[in-house]
Amino acid sequence: MIRNAIHADLDAVVRTHAEARAAYYRGHIPDELFDSPEVHARSRAAWEAAIGRGAVLCAEHGGALAGVASFREGEESEEGEGMTLTQLHVAPAHWRLGIGTALHDACVRRWQTAGVRRARLEVFERNLRAQAFYAAHGWLPHPLTPRQGDHLVLVLAVAAADAGACDAYGVRAADGDGSG
Repeated sequence: MIRNAIHADLDAVVRTHAEARAAYYRGHIPDELFDSPEVHARSRAAWEAAIGRGAVLCAEHGGALAGVASFREGEESEEGEGMTLTQLHVAPAHWRLGIGTALHDACVRRWQTAGVRRARLEVFERNLRAQAFYAAHGWLPHPLTPRQGDHLVLVLAVAAADAGACDAYGVRAADGDGSG
């Protein structure tokens, strides 16, 4: 089940984020850059702010939080308002169960409903699992700035919402109130 995160989810969100980051950063960068009290405090503050903005989706599996995604408005472009997928993490114990795809699809539906035409993200250059995931979901290298430090910059053309389709929360793009 995909739903909006609430403040009570904060500890589980931060834990899921930390577990996922450790899985792809460990061995590639020094641990203190992703696993220190200071890093965890910054992460917690960022997640708390994102939850407060209503910009975090949670995936539950087996009664537990198994994945999280967050996004924020990005830069304006010729294609229209942009969105940045700032985080998408699945707890390693829940990999390969379709949770990442469910979260990704829920984000895209939310963006479609909001009229977003373009999204971007950054992915760690050594996180090959994530790169394959994003490529399979239509993300391409940014045509002007394909790199940002040790991260690749990817973009997604967001298709217009199907007027008869419902988003992850049962809201139809055509009527906006979920009444059908």
